[in-house]
Amino acid sequence: MVKVKPFAAIRPPRELVSEVASKPYDVLNSVEAQNEASDKSLLHIIKPEIDFTPIADEHSKEVYDKAVDNFKLWRSNGWLKQDETENYYIYAQTMDGRTQYGLALCCHFQDYLDEKIKKHELTRTEKEEDRMIHVDIQNANVEPVFFSYHANSEIDAIVAGIVEKSAPEYDFVAGDGFGHQLWVVNDADTIAKITSIFETIPALYVADGHHRTAAAARVGQDRMNSNPNHHHEEEYCYFLAVAFPDDQLHIIDYNRVVKDLNGMSEDAFISALAESFEIAEVKEDIYKPTALHNFGMYINKKWYSLTAKANTYDDSDPIGVLDVTILSECILDKVLDIKDLRTDNRIDFVGGIRGLGELKRRVDNGDMAVAFALFPVSMKQLTDIADTGNIMPPKTTWFEPKLRSGVVIHSFE
Repeated sequence: MVKVKPFAAIRPPRELVSEVASKPYDVLNSVEAQNEASDKSLLHIIKPEIDFTPIADEHSKEVYDKAVDNFKLWRSNGWLKQDETENYYIYAQTMDGRTQYGLALCCHFQDYLDEKIKKHELTRTEKEEDRMIHVDIQNANVEPVFFSYHANSEIDAIVAGIVEKSAPEYDFVAGDGFGHQLWVVNDADTIAKITSIFETIPALYVADGHHRTAAAARVGQDRMNSNPNHHHEEEYCYFLAVAFPDDQLHIIDYNRVVKDLNGMSEDAFISALAESFEIAEVKEDIYKPTALHNFGMYINKKWYSLTAKANTYDDSDPIGVLDVTILSECILDKVLDIKDLRTDNRIDFVGGIRGLGELKRRVDNGDMAVAFALFPVSMKQLTDIADTGNIMPPKTTWFEPKLRSGVVIHSFE
């Protein structure tokens, strides 16, 4: 059962939240962040390399020092202020008319070490180290991680009651068109009830933010090991998350584009695919996969429907059932000789938020030779993999909308 607690958030005044809140650090590269950042944007704190001309090395000491200076400046200017009491916060996001309601809360690092907070992706050491430095030098979790849990009717009722009866503290639409709302949950009885309900929830699932989660847990563990009087309830033991019920979340597709056909002609390539797929050319301008184990393929200005043959997958295996596994084993590895999706520069990944037109564009302009559109992974597939201790292939899930950074911040002070 998981352990959560309320916290006294550092957050913007209502009138500044849309200026301060930003996209997460890993959604924009440094040039994009520099172009997007307004004067008060949190990007100056989470991507401080943008404050240098030319843009500085994001891992340099001067950049980390700038992050600390900017965090202090934002607070001294009143662009970020800390609440006086510990609260939970309801954070709602709206995209394409669909709203999901999460709880901003603090989780205990021990639950991550004990695998009660479950992951489905591998992390890279250098990215963990970078996020660890940011947490450690700021003495805070400046950005939340995105968690999910199996939907709970009691929590749903509490959230619905608050949302229906009170106006949100924040209510704004970001530049990307997604809506964000925040309610402060400061009633002591409600806080106690939420805490006790989570004590009955067996697991939390990392949806987005594996590196931030691992980094926060490592900071907590390191501080515990260096504190001879540690008692497991210090503020550094906890890190910031927004947890959503799984039945409200929607995973969108995460697609692939490949630079060449491994020396084959187009006809030879399509013939090689026929061993594993039923292939049909389609006349649509864009072909979107219709079901699990159905793929769209775009090559030479034509779309094809690829349907995996029964011997190419195992629906009883949480990894074998995934379309990314079928694609990797039957096309990328077997036909195109792409062995490692993490390191091979012949392949690239396109998040579904960009639309399938982006796949067509990448092929038509000669940048890529072939594109593959995948049917989205389901939340059940994600939790099945996490529950069995398995790891998804790289670039499998894309959650949208992303959490806005700077809506709430958790300080260790």
